[in-house]
Amino acid sequence: MNTEEKITSDYTFMKKITLKITCILSFLALLNCSTKVDPFEMGKDYIGNLTKETTVNTIETTFANDSVVKRIAGDEFIGTSNEINIYEKGGKHLLILEATEEFDTTATVKTIQVIDPRFKTNKGLSVNSTFKDIKDNYTISKITNTFSNIIIDIKEIGAFVTISKKELPSELQYDSDTTIEASQIPDTAKIKYFWLHW
Repeated sequence: MNTEEKITSDYTFMKKITLKITCILSFLALLNCSTKVDPFEMGKDYIGNLTKETTVNTIETTFANDSVVKRIAGDEFIGTSNEINIYEKGGKHLLILEATEEFDTTATVKTIQVIDPRFKTNKGLSVNSTFKDIKDNYTISKITNTFSNIIIDIKEIGAFVTISKKELPSELQYDSDTTIEASQIPDTAKIKYFWLHW
């Protein structure tokens, strides 16, 4: 093989390699786009980019486009919870996070109160939902009767919600000892608070 043939052969080989690399990179870019996380989707063990494994010291990176406000309580009047509030840059309150361990930056998040109604499960459940949205799409694992609210556990997504007892029939509003069944809760009863618990 003369020098000219060798150069042509090397050039053809390099073109093939370049084409293969371009195809691989295009595939990876496409894969990356298709697996992009919806920042407002929530489900079992995740809400947007926040997961069960996210540690306190990475929250500012996780919410890089938002404002992270840490309030560490330290006396008997305020309490002892390690609370982290997430706000959009414009000031809209999104989430309240609580870590598993106080004062530990390597601790993970254990409870998230969902404030913004744009956060939804893949079945559309949000803080603006009603009891009908829960019962039609999820299995209710427990209903707890408290003084002014009922607490509904939705084990499938690791969530619990409260509904004000003012949303219930009058005979159920003033007795915290009565066992309340799902059939007694009106479809139109609105969610008051929504939490994810990991």
